[in-house]
Amino acid sequence: MTAMFTDLADQATGSVIIKYGETVVLVTVVLSPKTKEDSDYFPLTVEYEERYYAAGKIGGGRYQKREGRPSEEAILSGRIIDRTIRPLFDSAIRNEIQVIITVLSLDENNDPDVPAIIGASLALATSSIPWNGPVSAVRLGQLATDKNLIINPTYQERTAGVFDLLVCGDNGKINMIEAEGGEIPEQQVKDAFRVALGEIEKIQTWQKKIVAEISPIKVNLNLPTATAETIQLFAENIEPKIEEFLFAGTGKKSADGLKEDWLKLREEKMPETNLGAWLGFFEDKINIVVHQEAIEKKRRADGRALDEIRPLFAQAGGFSSVIHGAGLFYRGATHVLTTLTLSGPKSAQLIENMEGERTQYFIHHYNFPPFSVGETGRVGNPSRRSIGHGALAEKSLRGVIPSREVFPYTIRLVSEVFASNGSSSMGSVCASTLALMDGGVPIKNPVAGISIGLMYQADKNYELITDIQGVEDHYGDMDFKVAGTREGITGLQLDIKMGGIPVEILDQALDRARSAREQILGKIVEALPAPRAEINSAAPKIIKITIPIDKIGSVIGPGGKVIQKISAETESEIEIEDDGSVYITGKIEGVGEAKQIIEEMCHEYQAGERFEGEVTRLMDFGAFVRIGKEVEGLVHVSEIAPFRVEKISDAVKIGDRVPVIIKEIDEKNRINLSIKQADPDWARNKGINPPKNGFHPRN
Repeated sequence: MTAMFTDLADQATGSVIIKYGETVVLVTVVLSPKTKEDSDYFPLTVEYEERYYAAGKIGGGRYQKREGRPSEEAILSGRIIDRTIRPLFDSAIRNEIQVIITVLSLDENNDPDVPAIIGASLALATSSIPWNGPVSAVRLGQLATDKNLIINPTYQERTAGVFDLLVCGDNGKINMIEAEGGEIPEQQVKDAFRVALGEIEKIQTWQKKIVAEISPIKVNLNLPTATAETIQLFAENIEPKIEEFLFAGTGKKSADGLKEDWLKLREEKMPETNLGAWLGFFEDKINIVVHQEAIEKKRRADGRALDEIRPLFAQAGGFSSVIHGAGLFYRGATHVLTTLTLSGPKSAQLIENMEGERTQYFIHHYNFPPFSVGETGRVGNPSRRSIGHGALAEKSLRGVIPSREVFPYTIRLVSEVFASNGSSSMGSVCASTLALMDGGVPIKNPVAGISIGLMYQADKNYELITDIQGVEDHYGDMDFKVAGTREGITGLQLDIKMGGIPVEILDQALDRARSAREQILGKIVEALPAPRAEINSAAPKIIKITIPIDKIGSVIGPGGKVIQKISAETESEIEIEDDGSVYITGKIEGVGEAKQIIEEMCHEYQAGERFEGEVTRLMDFGAFVRIGKEVEGLVHVSEIAPFRVEKISDAVKIGDRVPVIIKEIDEKNRINLSIKQADPDWARNKGINPPKNGFHPRN
């Protein structure tokens, strides 16, 4: 990996070009003089820009070649970078800061995610922007055939792998994790954290050397601080209410109510005060109280024990006869309904980005309407948060989804968060498991998810919090989402507000999460012990067959006419893949009929095969018998019986069903059939006797 500092983007506050293999990213950072002083949050934005030219491609549709809105992959990459760098800023900053990652070149082996994180770190650390970096990242992978971890695996290794782990951190501490696995044991994950930290320190040494050589001068942003009068007003008017509001058992709603009182006090007493500083002081004071109560008194806002899960409710199905599967999951005030839709391969999602095209047969979508938190707001396209939460749940479930060979459906799950007070993404995992099992999808094992929080004062003075809700998510130091089965972990995501977390704390969090996960899995299997034996009756039926590759063209026909005709006649959907796999989707009757037609079209007829055919035409010399939907053969009059039959009409008539055997296939591929070889007694059993002037056997 190399870093280049040039004048290419010299109007930015800081920039760097990172090259890894032939993958090249430009990262720019800009500090705006504009501030959002009236807000209570730090205005950082991270944009991840994909360019099709980076992969030597012209993307888009026929009429639109310019890159449009960011792909979901770009949004997820931007969120990873945001979650890595944000904890290292002073949260009191109100100047707008923008980080833009532009992928300039992309080779076939090296994902730009890791170079982008490192580039963002170097661009910030070498700029004049105050920031407590650098921070580094490494990706680890593991193949099913090899237990050894792969450092920064290629695309191909990631695709074939059973464990994909991205870790960011510094100085033996971790500040961001994103992982997907196929039921990976906890100890194996813990070991991987330590391998990752070892690699991260190598990159950190390299980064710190660069920063020391450049020796940037950081600007003083003159962050506002609380006045003595502000401190006094809080002590006199808010502190006495904290017990009543914050620990009344309703969590963040009560904290919001306390904030409203604080804002009213500003309007009455100090309207000229900087609003951002006013709100920031409130947040700091409440943060201290929440930490002290948890660490010193083992006390939570809703009165639960630190390792206690909120009340659980799980239901599979019982929602609608139209829906293919449904799961309803409650964990306290977080309520999620997930619905399942099953369809054929043609409903799969074609994903096109600069990395190429791929077809996705398992899809999870997540919706978070504003009413779920008692608010009004924008409704429509999903937010970046919703895309991120949906992707996390999808990763967490993918490891138990059956292969297409076993279950050739396109699977779409939609999680509707109808009420939320903490960790709705993990609630979506639980509801989705119920929906999959209700629909009869033969998943490997049920999956459940839980979030573990942290109240931290020092490495030896902290408390883990199981099943965080709103107030603990808002004021706590960690949101560690862990999803998995009884066998192991399928998904991880770490989001923190402090500079980094010791790996030993994460070890304990994994153990705490396993205990909670087993409780939730118990509630899930209580609602439905295993996937239903049959798929939902409302879902379409799919049959998979395989045809010779050289027959694909004849089944499709010129311009697709043949396959379209079969689809129309049988009211089924037919998808043929390059390897000869044929997926037929529709109602069971039509699916069976289409299967028969295609199999007959591809059947290689051989001498000696037996059929029961239908007589279609009579000629002077014999009868034509249909042995396939579009295939006929000739039974010569001499092949009716082992004796002479004078007239074919004496033996059969149109519409008769007769046993036949293929006698031969001639050089013109004409099929000659025989009834007497299939059943020598057929003629006598039909009442046909030899001629009266003597027995004339036919050979």
